[in-house]
Amino acid sequence: MANRNRVIYQSEGLFVSKDASSILAIDAEQLGRVQSANYSFTINRQDVNQYGDLARIDSLVLDPPTVSVDFSYYLADGFNERALGFFVQNSGGANTQRGGGATSNSEGNFASGHLTAGSGVNMYIVTSPDGEDLNKGVSGSSEALNNLDTVIGIGNCYLTDYSLDLSVGSLPTVSVTMEGANMRSTSSANTTGSPAIDQEAGTAWPHNIALPDPTENGGVTGQYNEAPITALRPGDVTVSLSAVDGDSLANIGGADASAHIQSVSVSLPLSRSPIQRLGSKFPFARDVDFPVDISMSVSAVMNDTNTDNLVTILEAGVQDVSFVIKDPDGTIDAIRGELKGVKVDSQSFSSSIGSNKTVDLTFSTQVGGPNDLTNGFFMSGIGFNTVFA
Repeated sequence: MANRNRVIYQSEGLFVSKDASSILAIDAEQLGRVQSANYSFTINRQDVNQYGDLARIDSLVLDPPTVSVDFSYYLADGFNERALGFFVQNSGGANTQRGGGATSNSEGNFASGHLTAGSGVNMYIVTSPDGEDLNKGVSGSSEALNNLDTVIGIGNCYLTDYSLDLSVGSLPTVSVTMEGANMRSTSSANTTGSPAIDQEAGTAWPHNIALPDPTENGGVTGQYNEAPITALRPGDVTVSLSAVDGDSLANIGGADASAHIQSVSVSLPLSRSPIQRLGSKFPFARDVDFPVDISMSVSAVMNDTNTDNLVTILEAGVQDVSFVIKDPDGTIDAIRGELKGVKVDSQSFSSSIGSNKTVDLTFSTQVGGPNDLTNGFFMSGIGFNTVFA
């Protein structure tokens, strides 16, 4: 096979495993609507110098390598979130996502699947031959992965940040950042070794893995016999804010609004501390650093001013902030997100010659336990397909 000149997006696909020890194709899923994927590793070394030698005599690895992966995708029906281990209530039927902390058809904290100890997940970047669409298979063959596809695996990945951006003129987009323990590349998808590390023993996981066949939509499916969602639109977004002083601020993006919302962003950071011990080159756990603060920022163009008082805001109780995104037909709530137990952190106004007067609001809450239904971030989606069949 001739050497390729380059690799572009048509040849690549992003997959996630159920957990780091998974080796079967049914325990991995292809993420849909992926827009970017970046991965890297950094090895921290300490030089060994001594009297009598100007240059170092050795350079030893004292800390585990830093392996990172970040990617972004268009928000659709909640399938990607389920595959990544978040709890997404299925508004179209029984819950099928993995992750702990909630039972079928119950409400659960969005981050609950990432709060408990585990081995992490494996991320895989599959690349097809030059000029071939990965999702359509190699010319003259089926879509099944074969020895012409290459795989790069990042083992024992733990999520460290989830960000959602909704803004005028842009498709709703999610950005995810993860930290891993190992990176492994394989020249054939038929004999792909697991990139995972046995964290207890600090050794490589000695098994080959299998991945599912790539498809055009990944796990994104339709609802009620509709076509799969290609992407959600900013024109189908509605944001609701509860009152801080008894005056309703609900639906501030509506026709009777006191502000026209331009953007909404939700940030869920899950910083982790690697726990190490003598005798192992790798951390045996990466636990979340608590407490975890979730923030939501809203930017809007002003068109009116409501009566308000800073003293009232200071004395106000907790609030709820939510957003709803309709499906492309505008008939079903494709995605709904809600922050509960929210407090107002800041509100700033900006006005200058030549530009519209704007207001920026920041809200925050904290992640509650898996059975806490009054604090944290909650999400529901219409995706009904099974994750990790």
